Amino acid sequence: MSLLEENQSTDLEKMVGLSRRGFISAGALCGAAMFLGGNLLSRSVLAASVSAGNSSLLGFDSIPAATSDVISLPKGYKSSVLISWGQPLSKNGPAFDPSGNGSAAAQEVQFGDNNDGMSLFAFPDDKNRALMAINNEYTNYRYLYPHGGMPQSAEEVRKALACEGVSVIEVQRKSGQWQFVQGSRYNRRIHGNSPLRIGGPAAGHELLKTSADPSGKKVLGTFQNCANGKTPWGTYLTCEENFTDCFGSSNAELKFDAAQKRYGVVATSKEINWHPHDPRFDMAKNPNELNRHGWVVEIDPFDPQSTPVKRTALGRFKHENAALAETADGHAVVYMGDDERGEFIYKFVSRDKINHRNAKANRDILDHGTLYVAKFDAGDSNPDHPKGQGQWIELSHGKNGIDASSGFADQAEVLIHARLAASVVGATRMDRPEWIVVSPKDGQVYCTLTNNAKRGEDGQPVGGPNPREKNVYGQILRWRTDRDDHGSNTFAWDLFVVAGNPGVHAGTPKGGSSNITPQNMFNSPDGLGFDDAGRLWILTDGDSSNAGDFAGMGNNQMLCADPVTGEIRRFMVGPIGCEVTGISFSPDQKTLFVGIQHPGENGGSTFPEHLPNGKPRSSVMAISREDGGIVGA
Repeated sequence: MSLLEENQSTDLEKMVGLSRRGFISAGALCGAAMFLGGNLLSRSVLAASVSAGNSSLLGFDSIPAATSDVISLPKGYKSSVLISWGQPLSKNGPAFDPSGNGSAAAQEVQFGDNNDGMSLFAFPDDKNRALMAINNEYTNYRYLYPHGGMPQSAEEVRKALACEGVSVIEVQRKSGQWQFVQGSRYNRRIHGNSPLRIGGPAAGHELLKTSADPSGKKVLGTFQNCANGKTPWGTYLTCEENFTDCFGSSNAELKFDAAQKRYGVVATSKEINWHPHDPRFDMAKNPNELNRHGWVVEIDPFDPQSTPVKRTALGRFKHENAALAETADGHAVVYMGDDERGEFIYKFVSRDKINHRNAKANRDILDHGTLYVAKFDAGDSNPDHPKGQGQWIELSHGKNGIDASSGFADQAEVLIHARLAASVVGATRMDRPEWIVVSPKDGQVYCTLTNNAKRGEDGQPVGGPNPREKNVYGQILRWRTDRDDHGSNTFAWDLFVVAGNPGVHAGTPKGGSSNITPQNMFNSPDGLGFDDAGRLWILTDGDSSNAGDFAGMGNNQMLCADPVTGEIRRFMVGPIGCEVTGISFSPDQKTLFVGIQHPGENGGSTFPEHLPNGKPRSSVMAISREDGGIVGA
C-alpha cells in the first residue's frame, strides 16, 4: 500500500498522531475546508513521514562545509568540466580571450557567461546523444572587459548582451563520459540581440509597440535569463528575471508611472549601464521597450532555425523558473515564482489539452489559458513546522476586481502588469519565490523562498509560509493540491525546511527547523531539482562569508533531501564566490549536470582551470560515481 493510500484510510486519531515531518493533519484539513468553502478532500493529506536521519534514499555520507576553490564531493564521486564561458560552439570558432579583448561578434558564437538553469533533451533514437539548453543570466564586467568597469561604448554593450540569453549545445557520451560536441549543427546562441517573436494575448498591444517595432510582435533579445522549464512536448522554457536592471534614463528627472516603479526601473540603471550607449534601453526614448521583457520564452532545441517565442499568457514579472505539470483532465500547468522581496507565486493553466501523440500540436498551447496567483492563510503558527491552506485566485479581466476601475483596460494589461493585478486580488507577498519543482513521485510542489531581509517592514507581515522577520536564511515551501489535481484551485501547504544556523542561533526561529543541524546547515536555498527516484536536490545562492549569522556554512553548496523523512545531507560544495545553480540528469541518472555561476565574483578564484593569474569562468560540471552507479543512490 502506498503512503498516500495509507493516509486515505487513516482515521482522525491516527492523523493527529503523525510525526512532525508529516504534512497536514485531519484537523488541519477541516480548517482548510472551512477556509476554502469546504472543497478540500482527504486526498490532500501529504504522505506521513518518519524520523529524520534514517533515510534509505540517500546513499552517501554528508560532507563538511568548505571554503576552498574546488568542487568538494562525497567519497566515491568525481567531477569534470562539460563547458565553460567563452568556449566556441563551432570547430573553427574564435577561442576564449582571457584578456577581455575578445569582440562582441566572437561572444555571440561562444558559450555564454554565468550559466544558470538548464534542461537535457535526449535523442529518442540514441541513448548516447542529447541536447542541453542552458541559460546565461548575466555577465561580470570585471572579467568581461580589459578595463574591468562599466561598458563604455555600443560595442561593449553588444558584447554584454552577447554573454546573456541561452546556449543550446549537443553532448555525447563516450567511454561512459558525457562531453560537449563542438561543431554540432544543433549548437546555437540565442542572446540579447537575437530576433524573437511575441505570442499570446499581449502580442501587438499598444504597450508593446515601439518605433523599431510598430507591430508589437517582434523583439530583439532575451537576457537576464535565470532558471528554466522543460515541456512534455520537448521544448525549453527560459525565464527572464532581472530585466528592469538593464534599463535607465538619459533624463534624470524622468517620472516613472506606478507600473514602472513596481517593476523596479530607476533612472541610473542598476550596475548595468546599457542605456547611455544603446537607446533601446533608455526609458526617456523608448519607454515601451521595458514591457517587451520579463516573459517566459519558449525554444525548440531540435530546430536551430526556429524563432523563440515570448509567451505573454504566462504573465510578466521577474521570472525565476517554470515548472510543468498536468491537470487530471490533461491541461498543461506552469508554476512560476516572481523573484523579488514581497512578490508572488503564480500558476498558469492552458485552455487546450496536451496532445501527447503529436508534439507539434502543442506549439502554441502556452498562448491560451488562465493565469492565477497564490493566496496563503496564516497557518497554524507552529514555530518549527508551519502548515496551512491556500487558494489560487484567477487573474482575468472582469473578475475579482480586475477591470477598468482598478486600472486594467483589457487582459493584455493584466498580463503586462501582472504584479499590479496580483496585488488587487490580495495575493500573499512572499520571501522571494525562486525555483519551483513538482515531485515525480506524488505530485507535491516545492518552492524555494530564498530570503527576505525586509520581512516585517514595508507592509510585509510575518506569518504563514513567511514566518520570520528580517529573514536572512530562507525556507522551502511545499504544497499539495486538492484531489492531487493541479487543476484544483485549493491546496494544503507546509514548510519542508526552514533554513538557519543552529551553531549561532540555538533553536527556532533563526536556528532553523529541526531537520537543520550543524552538519547540514545552509542559507538562501535557490535552485531545486528532483531525480527519477524522488530525491530533492537543493542548490544555494547565499552569503558565503562564513562569518556572523553564516559562520560555519562555507561556500555555496548543493544538498540532497529525502522528501518523506525530511533528512538533508550536503552533497557538494562549490568554489570561492560562486552560486551553485542549474541542475539536470542524464537519462540513466548516472550523471548529474550542475552549474557553477560567477566563481570569484569578488575575486579570489581561478576556477576551473586554476592557472596562475587565471580568470575564473562560469562552467557546467558533470558529476558521476567512480563505480558508474546512479548519483545519490
